Amino acid sequence: MSNTLLFALGVAIVLITPGPTNTLLAAAGWQRGVRRAAPLAGAELAGYVVSISVWGGFLVHVEHSLSWLPLLVRIASCLYVAYLAVRMWRTSLMVRASSQADIGPRTLFVATLLNPKALLFAGTVFPPAAFAQEADYLAAMSVFSLLLLPIGLAWIAFGAALGSGRLTWISAKGMQRCASLVLAAFSLSLAWSLLR
Repeated sequence: MSNTLLFALGVAIVLITPGPTNTLLAAAGWQRGVRRAAPLAGAELAGYVVSISVWGGFLVHVEHSLSWLPLLVRIASCLYVAYLAVRMWRTSLMVRASSQADIGPRTLFVATLLNPKALLFAGTVFPPAAFAQEADYLAAMSVFSLLLLPIGLAWIAFGAALGSGRLTWISAKGMQRCASLVLAAFSLSLAWSLLR
Protein backbone atom coordinates (compact mmCIF):
# COMPACT_ATOMS: atom_id res chain seq x y z
CA MET A 1 0.00 0.00 0.00
CA SER A 2 2.81 2.43 0.81
CA ASN A 3 4.39 1.72 -2.61
CA THR A 4 1.09 2.60 -4.30
CA LEU A 5 0.83 5.83 -2.30
CA LEU A 6 4.42 6.73 -3.13
CA PHE A 7 3.76 5.99 -6.80
CA ALA A 8 0.58 8.10 -6.75
CA LEU A 9 2.42 10.97 -5.06
CA GLY A 10 5.21 10.85 -7.66
CA VAL A 11 2.70 10.81 -10.51
CA ALA A 12 0.73 13.71 -9.02
CA ILE A 13 3.83 15.85 -8.45
CA VAL A 14 5.07 15.39 -12.02
CA LEU A 15 1.61 15.92 -13.52
CA ILE A 16 0.92 19.07 -11.51
CA THR A 17 4.16 20.82 -12.40
CA PRO A 18 4.00 23.25 -15.30
CA GLY A 19 5.37 21.98 -18.56
CA PRO A 20 4.52 22.02 -22.25
CA THR A 21 1.32 19.96 -21.95
CA ASN A 22 0.00 21.82 -18.91
CA THR A 23 0.73 25.16 -20.56
CA LEU A 24 -1.26 24.07 -23.62
CA LEU A 25 -4.13 22.87 -21.42
CA ALA A 26 -4.21 26.20 -19.59
CA ALA A 27 -4.05 28.10 -22.89
CA ALA A 28 -6.94 26.00 -24.25
CA GLY A 29 -8.96 26.78 -21.12
CA TRP A 30 -8.14 30.44 -21.65
CA GLN A 31 -9.33 30.26 -25.28
CA ARG A 32 -12.35 27.99 -25.06
CA GLY A 33 -13.48 27.82 -21.46
CA VAL A 34 -13.67 24.68 -19.35
CA ARG A 35 -16.55 22.90 -21.08
CA ARG A 36 -15.19 23.17 -24.63
CA ALA A 37 -11.56 22.44 -23.64
CA ALA A 38 -12.31 19.52 -21.28
CA PRO A 39 -12.02 16.79 -23.99
CA LEU A 40 -8.35 17.76 -24.38
CA ALA A 41 -7.62 15.93 -21.10
CA GLY A 42 -8.42 12.73 -23.03
CA ALA A 43 -5.87 13.66 -25.71
CA GLU A 44 -3.30 14.24 -22.96
CA LEU A 45 -4.07 10.81 -21.47
CA ALA A 46 -3.74 9.10 -24.87
CA GLY A 47 -0.39 10.80 -25.53
CA TYR A 48 1.02 9.80 -22.16
CA VAL A 49 -0.24 6.19 -22.35
CA VAL A 50 1.42 5.69 -25.74
CA SER A 51 4.68 7.42 -24.83
CA ILE A 52 5.07 5.86 -21.36
CA SER A 53 4.25 2.40 -22.73
CA VAL A 54 6.82 2.70 -25.53
CA TRP A 55 9.54 4.08 -23.25
CA GLY A 56 8.79 1.55 -20.50
CA GLY A 57 8.76 -1.38 -22.91
CA PHE A 58 12.02 -0.20 -24.47
CA LEU A 59 13.76 0.18 -21.10
CA VAL A 60 12.63 -3.27 -19.93
CA HIS A 61 13.67 -4.83 -23.25
CA VAL A 62 17.21 -3.41 -23.19
CA GLU A 63 17.68 -3.78 -19.43
CA HIS A 64 19.27 -7.23 -19.81
CA SER A 65 21.69 -6.30 -22.59
CA LEU A 66 22.36 -2.78 -21.32
CA SER A 67 22.01 -3.23 -17.57
CA TRP A 68 23.42 0.25 -16.92
CA LEU A 69 20.74 2.01 -19.03
CA PRO A 70 17.91 2.13 -16.42
CA LEU A 71 20.30 3.71 -13.89
CA LEU A 72 21.46 6.20 -16.54
CA VAL A 73 17.83 7.07 -17.36
CA ARG A 74 17.09 7.63 -13.67
CA ILE A 75 20.15 9.89 -13.30
CA ALA A 76 19.21 11.77 -16.47
CA SER A 77 15.62 12.16 -15.20
CA CYS A 78 16.89 13.48 -11.87
CA LEU A 79 19.12 16.00 -13.66
CA TYR A 80 16.31 16.96 -16.04
CA VAL A 81 13.94 17.68 -13.16
CA ALA A 82 16.65 19.76 -11.44
CA TYR A 83 17.19 21.65 -14.70
CA LEU A 84 13.44 22.30 -14.99
CA ALA A 85 13.40 23.61 -11.43
CA VAL A 86 16.21 26.08 -12.16
CA ARG A 87 14.72 27.12 -15.51
CA MET A 88 11.28 27.56 -14.00
CA TRP A 89 12.71 29.76 -11.26
CA ARG A 90 14.20 32.05 -13.90
CA THR A 91 11.24 32.28 -16.26
CA SER A 92 7.55 33.05 -15.99
CA LEU A 93 4.63 30.99 -17.24
CA MET A 94 3.57 32.31 -20.64
CA VAL A 95 -0.05 31.23 -20.98
CA ARG A 96 -0.93 34.26 -23.10
CA ALA A 97 1.88 33.60 -25.58
CA SER A 98 0.75 30.00 -26.04
CA SER A 99 -2.87 30.93 -26.48
CA GLN A 100 -2.51 32.65 -29.86
CA ALA A 101 -3.06 29.52 -32.00
CA ASP A 102 -6.07 27.27 -31.57
CA ILE A 103 -5.15 24.18 -29.56
CA GLY A 104 -6.90 21.01 -30.69
CA PRO A 105 -6.70 17.35 -29.68
CA ARG A 106 -4.02 16.52 -32.29
CA THR A 107 -1.75 19.34 -31.10
CA LEU A 108 -2.13 18.30 -27.48
CA PHE A 109 -1.65 14.59 -28.26
CA VAL A 110 1.61 15.22 -30.16
CA ALA A 111 2.93 17.66 -27.54
CA THR A 112 2.24 15.06 -24.83
CA LEU A 113 3.70 12.24 -26.90
CA LEU A 114 6.96 14.20 -27.15
CA ASN A 115 6.87 15.52 -23.58
CA PRO A 116 10.07 14.51 -21.69
CA LYS A 117 7.90 13.83 -18.64
CA ALA A 118 6.87 10.54 -20.30
CA LEU A 119 10.46 9.28 -20.10
CA LEU A 120 10.60 10.45 -16.49
CA PHE A 121 7.43 8.47 -15.75
CA ALA A 122 8.62 5.34 -17.57
CA GLY A 123 12.18 5.34 -16.27
CA THR A 124 11.72 6.58 -12.73
CA VAL A 125 8.17 6.98 -11.41
CA PHE A 126 6.48 3.83 -12.75
CA PRO A 127 7.63 0.60 -11.06
CA PRO A 128 9.74 -1.58 -13.42
CA ALA A 129 7.26 -4.45 -12.90
CA ALA A 130 4.60 -2.35 -14.66
CA PHE A 131 6.33 -3.00 -17.97
CA ALA A 132 7.06 -6.67 -17.30
CA GLN A 133 3.66 -7.94 -16.14
CA GLU A 134 0.27 -7.08 -17.59
CA ALA A 135 -1.55 -6.93 -14.22
CA ASP A 136 1.01 -4.47 -12.80
CA TYR A 137 0.84 -2.39 -15.99
CA LEU A 138 -2.95 -2.14 -15.80
CA ALA A 139 -2.84 -1.25 -12.10
CA ALA A 140 -0.20 1.45 -12.60
CA MET A 141 -1.95 2.91 -15.67
CA SER A 142 -5.26 2.94 -13.78
CA VAL A 143 -3.75 4.97 -10.93
CA PHE A 144 -2.02 7.21 -13.48
CA SER A 145 -5.29 7.80 -15.40
CA LEU A 146 -7.29 8.49 -12.24
CA LEU A 147 -4.78 11.20 -11.33
CA LEU A 148 -4.18 12.65 -14.80
CA LEU A 149 -7.77 13.44 -15.70
CA PRO A 150 -8.63 15.69 -12.72
CA ILE A 151 -5.20 17.36 -12.84
CA GLY A 152 -5.56 18.03 -16.57
CA LEU A 153 -9.04 19.46 -15.98
CA ALA A 154 -7.66 21.61 -13.16
CA TRP A 155 -5.09 23.12 -15.58
CA ILE A 156 -7.90 23.83 -18.06
CA ALA A 157 -10.00 25.43 -15.31
CA PHE A 158 -6.99 27.46 -14.19
CA GLY A 159 -6.50 28.83 -17.73
CA ALA A 160 -10.21 29.61 -18.02
CA ALA A 161 -10.16 31.46 -14.69
CA LEU A 162 -7.11 33.46 -15.78
CA GLY A 163 -8.78 34.29 -19.09
CA SER A 164 -11.91 35.53 -17.38
CA GLY A 165 -9.90 37.79 -15.06
CA ARG A 166 -11.10 36.04 -11.89
CA LEU A 167 -7.57 35.30 -10.62
CA THR A 168 -6.03 38.75 -10.53
CA TRP A 169 -4.46 37.98 -7.14
CA ILE A 170 -2.29 35.20 -8.63
CA SER A 171 1.17 36.23 -9.65
CA ALA A 172 2.66 34.23 -12.54
CA LYS A 173 6.10 34.77 -11.01
CA GLY A 174 5.01 33.43 -7.62
CA MET A 175 3.36 30.40 -9.22
CA GLN A 176 6.50 29.62 -11.22
CA ARG A 177 8.68 29.85 -8.14
CA CYS A 178 6.37 27.56 -6.12
CA ALA A 179 6.41 25.04 -8.98
CA SER A 180 10.20 25.37 -9.11
CA LEU A 181 10.49 24.50 -5.41
CA VAL A 182 8.22 21.47 -5.88
CA LEU A 183 10.37 20.30 -8.79
CA ALA A 184 13.56 20.82 -6.78
CA ALA A 185 12.13 18.74 -3.92
CA PHE A 186 11.13 16.01 -6.39
CA SER A 187 14.63 16.05 -7.91
CA LEU A 188 16.17 15.66 -4.46
CA SER A 189 13.85 12.73 -3.67
CA LEU A 190 14.87 11.07 -6.97
CA ALA A 191 18.55 11.60 -6.10
CA TRP A 192 17.95 10.15 -2.62
CA SER A 193 16.30 7.04 -4.10
CA LEU A 194 19.32 6.56 -6.40
CA LEU A 195 21.74 6.73 -3.47
CA ARG A 196 19.77 4.19 -1.37
